[in-house]
Amino acid sequence: MPKVKVASFSISIDGFGAGPRQDLQNPLGVRGTELHNWFFQTEVFNKITGHPNMVGDRGGTTGIDNQVAAKSFENVGAWILGRNMFGPVRGPWVVDPSTGDLWKGWWGPNPPYHVPVFVLTHHARAPLEMEGGTTFHFVTEGVNAALEQAKAAAGGKDVRIGGGASTIRQYLADGKIDEMHLATSPVLLGEGENLFAGMNLHQLGFVVEKTVAGENATHVFMKKK
Repeated sequence: MPKVKVASFSISIDGFGAGPRQDLQNPLGVRGTELHNWFFQTEVFNKITGHPNMVGDRGGTTGIDNQVAAKSFENVGAWILGRNMFGPVRGPWVVDPSTGDLWKGWWGPNPPYHVPVFVLTHHARAPLEMEGGTTFHFVTEGVNAALEQAKAAAGGKDVRIGGGASTIRQYLADGKIDEMHLATSPVLLGEGENLFAGMNLHQLGFVVEKTVAGENATHVFMKKK
């Protein structure tokens, strides 16, 4: 049965999923990239981004961190992202004078999704078709509408809630998420976007299914009872 899931979402030990003051220079917030060091070193990161990370001479690690990252992409038929995850642009969509075009995301012409992606926003925009099978759809009707559209587009596969933290919290509060895999990095951010703010995962019915020690993160897998 298809699931709505969070997978390979990086958090700090103190629960932050992004650093403070996200902008073009700090897309993950100040110090936010530290949360993802476990992922940046993997072979999967190299493959999906096309940017060799040159760990050793292999272009990425192939251990446990890599294995769980690879699994997080399996059976995903659609993604949902908050607008902050798509880019630093706020308010109405406007042409970037440096490019002469609307913002098209952080990932270049071939984003790593390769399936339909539904972006939550308050400002309408036509769908954006990219290389490799990724089409960004901009949803102004709210989280439930985005989920309905994503499920329809997923074709019987899973829907992955990619973040950020506030988007995940909204779907958690609505009881829409079936399972989560959090990659806990050995980092203390102290401030930023806290994934668990206002959340009681026990009351929401989640239990820890297993924990797996990776090379650079501890992977916690949770599901609904």
